[in-house]
Amino acid sequence: MAPGKKKPRTYDSARTRAAVTAQFAHVADAVSGLSAEELARPTHLGAWTVGELAAHIAWIADSLAGSLARPPAAKAVLGAAAWPFATAPLAGRIAEAATETLSGAPLPELLERAAARMAAALAEHRDDRVLDLWIGAMTLGDFLVTRTVELVVHTDDLNRAAGLAIPLDRQALAACVRLLADALADRAPGGSVEVRIPPFAVVQCVAGPRHTRGTPPNVVETDPLTWIRLATGRTAWAGALADARVSASGERADLAGLLPLMR
Repeated sequence: MAPGKKKPRTYDSARTRAAVTAQFAHVADAVSGLSAEELARPTHLGAWTVGELAAHIAWIADSLAGSLARPPAAKAVLGAAAWPFATAPLAGRIAEAATETLSGAPLPELLERAAARMAAALAEHRDDRVLDLWIGAMTLGDFLVTRTVELVVHTDDLNRAAGLAIPLDRQALAACVRLLADALADRAPGGSVEVRIPPFAVVQCVAGPRHTRGTPPNVVETDPLTWIRLATGRTAWAGALADARVSASGERADLAGLLPLMR
């Protein structure tokens, strides 16, 4: 490992697998009973309706199974924290693939089929299996952590668009927050700003004088859901500050130029 480079965060395999399964089940339970009118409601994600967003979530599980069905790659080249920056160029391709894969069946059937395929595939493979993905080769263990981000972010999207109250699995929420916090630290390496997202993550970032003891001179603090919305472009930095959903103290504690990390 290069001098000064942080060791990647590790995640508990059993907890991550359980979190992905649980969060997908929460979504499936909530949206399977929605009416046609409710599924046709708009979201804040371009032209997507609630039904199309729910179908995309089904694709998240279905595509995981599909990735495991392909021959493995020889060596992982991406870690979990690099994933947010690798997805943007593929947004259109992902949307097209989801539409092609999931068209022609009722939403409850899509969700049930995707859950079954994902469960069967995960039962057959260990976390060190290297997936040959569009964004680059990644271990199954790291890719599963990225699935918590997809599932948590889109669960929040569904809740806001459809007026639902789909629960967020605590372990899925924790993994999502930590991955996005680590991605921020990778984007802006340094130790002059401490970013706190209690109770799940604390990272240091931004080049400048490094804090070693006592109260850091530059501190950003927010709650998990606000952090996720900031990191994914659902909430603007200025608006979160104005609404007191973020506190930022110190001359370097302005993250507006670093966010969002992904959309």
